Amino acid sequence: MIMRPGQQLLLPANPVFIWFSLFVALVFNMMMNMGLFGRAAWVPDLLAVVLVFWSVHQPLRIGVGVAFAFGLAMDVHQGVLLGQHALAYTVLGFLGISMHRRLLWFGVPNQAVQVLPLFVAAHVLELLVRLAGGSSFPGVTYLFAPVIEAALWPVVSVLLLVPQRRAPNPDDNRPL
Repeated sequence: MIMRPGQQLLLPANPVFIWFSLFVALVFNMMMNMGLFGRAAWVPDLLAVVLVFWSVHQPLRIGVGVAFAFGLAMDVHQGVLLGQHALAYTVLGFLGISMHRRLLWFGVPNQAVQVLPLFVAAHVLELLVRLAGGSSFPGVTYLFAPVIEAALWPVVSVLLLVPQRRAPNPDDNRPL
């Protein structure tokens, strides 16, 4: 892939770090559901953000199957209709992988705008499954979660790319 001018060359992603970040996001999701916020409709889904990030940046390592497995884990934890999160995360993984080449050409703030429809689609799909299962509509605050997740995209991008950044080397003989 041709790099844009001024873009920093990254080290390869460590698979241990990828899985660690996914499990930390899963634990944060579980703690947010049990803790202060309960099951508030506006609470962002951090695991969805991290899954989309890794499916965009490492599509050969984190794919649809991983998203499905983490979705089942969230379904079991929340005690909701089995497959609700699994379906939403699978769609998120597929959409992230399908647009990863185009998305990486944008800067991080523009990427946040590009992933907003993905998060909206996942939440709408989850809502439709929930409504089909006989649950009630959670309210208008349910629409805040995808916006908060897209706003978290730059923060997650910076945090998860930190281990891959090379130390700047001002050697004239080795410009990379």
